[in-house]
Amino acid sequence: MIPSKFDYVKPASVADAITALVEGGDDAKILAGGQSLLPVLRLRLAAPSVIIDLGGIAELRGIRDDGDRIVIGAMTPYHDIIRDDLVKEHVALLGQAVATVADNQVRHRGTLGGSLAHADPAGDLGAPALALEAEMVIAGASGNRTVTAKDFFVDYFTTAIGEGEILTEIRFPKYTGWGSHYEKFNRTAQAWSMCAVAAAIKVDGGTISEARVGLTNMGTTPIRATGVEQALVGQSATADAVRAAAEHATEGTAAPSDADAAADYREHLAKVLTGRAVLAAAG
Repeated sequence: MIPSKFDYVKPASVADAITALVEGGDDAKILAGGQSLLPVLRLRLAAPSVIIDLGGIAELRGIRDDGDRIVIGAMTPYHDIIRDDLVKEHVALLGQAVATVADNQVRHRGTLGGSLAHADPAGDLGAPALALEAEMVIAGASGNRTVTAKDFFVDYFTTAIGEGEILTEIRFPKYTGWGSHYEKFNRTAQAWSMCAVAAAIKVDGGTISEARVGLTNMGTTPIRATGVEQALVGQSATADAVRAAAEHATEGTAAPSDADAAADYREHLAKVLTGRAVLAAAG
């Protein structure tokens, strides 16, 4: 199907993009890679009056070391994240999750900010961002504001980005020396996760001293598995201890039932995948 007619704007700066977004009002849509927006347009599930393409804004791309943070521009494509040495050293979990997204074509076009702003609970980048306690920098006409990942994801396809605002960068604390792993279960290659687990684990002398665990597609937003984290800290990094902690994976979740899996099956997957992810992260 052919999309409805729309105007196209490609601003050269964040300020110009915000101006275009404000002028476009409720009928404006942001193009930040297009891997989610374009299929929606082709199906005419959305009919915006104007598309604002952020692809020409150089300041929204790139990865840099900012002291105790790794900062990634919202328009940085997956391909760059996977191959970046700063990501590999300090936020390896993010790179591991990105590497599971779709295929090479999508990873060359899709962007970190586009995925997070889209906020699909089955998307692979929300859980790592939540587990790694990322901060989202949002720009609007009144200036910039920073929102924690915990407060960024509000509901199904809904974030803290307000009208006339744009996600500009994502700031990750450094997890240098931590082990990490993203364990994903899907029906076919390149498909959305039926369930997935993002785990970052710090092990000192065979004992787990810190843990970060996020769940994909176990509710209307990514979920932080705090029960698992609390059960892991102070435990030996053994299979028995990890599997016991993984039994807490479904606490605070609301697993959906759909054509791919029933809720109780997703709950089973969450426990199994949490055990696998944590064991792999702990080495």
